[in-house]
Amino acid sequence: MRICIVYDCLFPHTLGGAERWCRNLAERFARDGHEVTYVTLRQWERSERPVVPGVKVVVVGPRMSLYADGRRRIFPPLVFGMGVLMHLGVHGRRYDVVHTASFPYFSLLAAGAARSIHGFRLVVDWHEVWTRAYWQEYLGRFGGRIGWAVQRRCLRLRQEAFCFSRLHERRLYEQKVNGPVKRLEGEYAGALEPPVPHSYEPVVVFAGRHIPEKQVPALVPAVARAREQIPDLRCEIYGDGPERSKVLRLIDAEGLQGIVEAPGFVDSERLDEALGRSMCLALPSRREGYGLIVIEAAAQGTPSIVVRHPDNAAVELIDEGSNGVIAHSASPEDLAAAIVRVHRAGAALRQSTSEWFGRNANRLSMNRSVEIVASTYSVVADPARR
Repeated sequence: MRICIVYDCLFPHTLGGAERWCRNLAERFARDGHEVTYVTLRQWERSERPVVPGVKVVVVGPRMSLYADGRRRIFPPLVFGMGVLMHLGVHGRRYDVVHTASFPYFSLLAAGAARSIHGFRLVVDWHEVWTRAYWQEYLGRFGGRIGWAVQRRCLRLRQEAFCFSRLHERRLYEQKVNGPVKRLEGEYAGALEPPVPHSYEPVVVFAGRHIPEKQVPALVPAVARAREQIPDLRCEIYGDGPERSKVLRLIDAEGLQGIVEAPGFVDSERLDEALGRSMCLALPSRREGYGLIVIEAAAQGTPSIVVRHPDNAAVELIDEGSNGVIAHSASPEDLAAAIVRVHRAGAALRQSTSEWFGRNANRLSMNRSVEIVASTYSVVADPARR
């Protein structure tokens, strides 16, 4: 098959679960002998040349900052959408399937417009489907109305829709997406053997973007409170973003220099090492479309703490008391209480986390999801089904 994957981000030049999903998908189908093109924005220096084994990378827009104050900027998606429209307008007939992320939406609208000319089938990943209320919170009253309207227009395009959680599967049906919906449960691309539990340190680890939705600063006072019961507790906060300066200020304000570290982005080897020796992963996000890092932690026998919230699909990955704990909120008190619960559970929770991973690894694997995607491709690329 001739497959075009469309996303304005390319791992590892930008980091995130959706970025890793798209890249892993492209590489997997290229290894299987398909002709794969990855259409994206440039996030690297002009002198660099991104290498994705077996995949043709097509750049349709210049390097731009995608975020401002932790929010997606409007201009880059417009530029990317125009670039996608031009690329697919010229080359769309070369593709059997165009597989695009729903967000940022202008590229999806562009793919929908080009599909009407060239007849390729449109497959869409909906990592998240936002409510009207959240749009208004994110962009304000006026901007939120526009965002909500654009999202609804994207949902009305004829498509094969994928999602990655029960939360967003329900929202796709509630908002009447125009096409069949399949829920993919797996984005984990690592080894599937259950880990052997081993010793750990009293360290809480966070890894991800420091944006408002992740609520990263809440970890600092939470650790300070948890240390009242766990005196040797430490914390390592990996990643970067607009709220990192707030994290650093709170470390100073709480007098936690040398106890809470925030080294910024690190390579995957260092992060894996940190997760493997930590007491737990803490993911205080109020909004997650999936929560891949929870599975990556469990693959090392490390339990996770997530926060209960209507927009947080990561709670679906936690079996309370088996592979982690769900905090009532991201308040310092609730996060501290969750940290203490993990500490008291001790080695037994690591053992049950390893067992949980062993039971669920195949279901949550990238391989399982790719099988479902491939079956969809084979149907939508069949001329008899067009």
